[in-house]
Amino acid sequence: MSLNRFSRFTRFACIALCAGMLYACPAAADLIEPQQTIENASNQLKQRLQEPGFIHDFHKINDFVNEVIYPHIDFDLISSLVLGKSWKEATVEQKASFKKEFQLLLIRTYARALYELKDWSVRFLPVNNEEDPRKVMIKTEILQPGLQPISINYRMLHGESGWKVYDIIIEGVSLVTNYRTGFKNDVERSGGSLQQVIDQLARKNQEALNAPQGDNKT
Repeated sequence: MSLNRFSRFTRFACIALCAGMLYACPAAADLIEPQQTIENASNQLKQRLQEPGFIHDFHKINDFVNEVIYPHIDFDLISSLVLGKSWKEATVEQKASFKKEFQLLLIRTYARALYELKDWSVRFLPVNNEEDPRKVMIKTEILQPGLQPISINYRMLHGESGWKVYDIIIEGVSLVTNYRTGFKNDVERSGGSLQQVIDQLARKNQEALNAPQGDNKT
C-alpha cells in the first residue's frame, strides 16, 4: 500500500470511529452493552463539537480523546498487534514509548478526521455471536446521502474495565493489519531498528504539537 493511500485509509478509519461514536441510530434500550459503549461516548463528543473552535484546537481534541474516546480502546492490545514480532522483541521502555507515540499519531489523525464529518449517519447491523464470549464484532454501515453504504465493523474485547475496541474493519480491510504493514516496512528500512522508528514518530508528533493552531498534519 502506497504512503498516500495508507494515509487516506488511516484518516478514514478515524472518521469511522468518530462517526460510529457520533451517530448511534437505535435507541439505547435496543443496543447491547458494547454498542452502548460506543453510543455513550458519542453523546459527549456531540456536546464538544458544538463548542466554537473545538475542531481547530489540537490540544483540546487531544485532551478530549484521552478522557473520552481512548478509555474505550484497548491500546495495549492494539500496540502489540500492530508491532507484531517487533513488540515481542521490544524492551519495556520501547513498548511504553511506542504506545504513547502511536496513540498521539492516531489522535492527530482523529483531529483531521473531524473536519470531514458531514452528513453521515450509522446503522447498527445484527450482531453475530462469537465462539469466545469475551469478543464481539459490532457491525455497522456508514450512510451518506446519494452514496452506497460503507461497511465498518468494530472488533471489541471484554476485559476488567468493560468492552473496548481493538480493531476497525473498513470494507473488509483491517486498520491493525495496515498499520502492522506500515511499521514493519519502517523497521526494515531502518535496518531493523525499532528505536529509530519510535524516535522518528516522536519527532513528527512533537512537530505537530508545536505547529500553529489549526495547522496540525498527519
